[in-house]
Amino acid sequence: MTTETTGPTGLADAPPAPGTDLGLSRDDLLAMYGLMSVARAIDERMWVLNRAGKIPFVISGQGHEGAQGAIAYPLRKGHDWMVPYYRSVASLLTFGMHPREIMVAQFARAVDPSSGGRQMPGHYGTAERNILSVSSPVATQVLHATGIAYAAKLRQTGQVAITYLGEGSSNQGDFHEALNFAGIHKLPVVFVVENNGYAISVPMNLQSAVEDIAVRGAGYAMPGIIADGSDVLACYQIGRDAIERARAGEGPTLIEAKVTRMTAHSSDDQQTKYRSVDEIEAMKGSDPLPRYRERLRAAGVLDDAGEQRIGEEARQVVEDATDWAEAQVDPDPITAQQHVYAAAPPARMDDSLWRSARFMGDGGPLHAEESDRS
Repeated sequence: MTTETTGPTGLADAPPAPGTDLGLSRDDLLAMYGLMSVARAIDERMWVLNRAGKIPFVISGQGHEGAQGAIAYPLRKGHDWMVPYYRSVASLLTFGMHPREIMVAQFARAVDPSSGGRQMPGHYGTAERNILSVSSPVATQVLHATGIAYAAKLRQTGQVAITYLGEGSSNQGDFHEALNFAGIHKLPVVFVVENNGYAISVPMNLQSAVEDIAVRGAGYAMPGIIADGSDVLACYQIGRDAIERARAGEGPTLIEAKVTRMTAHSSDDQQTKYRSVDEIEAMKGSDPLPRYRERLRAAGVLDDAGEQRIGEEARQVVEDATDWAEAQVDPDPITAQQHVYAAAPPARMDDSLWRSARFMGDGGPLHAEESDRS
């Protein structure tokens, strides 16, 4: 934390640029702010599209952007692996996913890199960027990230896997199995729990007997670190240290980012049924975007012109992504059964077809054989 001193004018001297002690340049600081701004703009646009009847569902990441983007920033794009969850827009943008790729998933168009338009909104992924597709059953992604990290260790690739989840998912068995295996084998994986205090409508005290999910790390021989999810630079430092630790062969880290969910759980949720008006109003004070923006402005890294430019660029990016995604074609229904099963090896293909045909019913090969015997 920087301590201000009083100069000859009697006014507080401008503090040094934040993040310089972390090795971050002014460009890095502004890049993180820009990515967070684009993530927020995409999120806001998704709500508009949903209300207009153009996309069927929204699950928001507003209030999570600081932890997501900052923790992901030290990763090596194109080398490491990301296993996201449905709120991970800021993480994905930071790791190199294009806004068009994110928006086209909302429209379920044929060019969606995650599933070719087969997934519901919020299920992002692209194999080309080492981003595993989101899976609907919560906490399964934690096992997937652990498996990727195990492969990276066996192959000695120097890769790190990172996965994101909500605190509700940390109560699933998959979470504990994954952490146990990662701890035993000292795998290069970082687990990021974004704790916004609610598993849909269930408050934290009815989800877990412990207040801090981070304490669970001790049971699996890994550090458990709590991060203020509204403090971008604190999240960056914690993420950087965990990633460096994993890459050095020192094992996994459990990070619990205390964040605020600025919206309802999803477009199908009515949060006023379980959150008071006062709570909803108070949560605005934990928004990471204005907190980070004011920190940059106070240090002279960001001014009015820069803020206006970044905001306008974010709007243009979202306009482009939306227009492009909406213009893409829907999947051809004839392809609906593609990618459901892995292709059978050639040596077994005929046998597989025969077995499926044999039990089709009247007119199938089984009945033909019986007819021949009569």
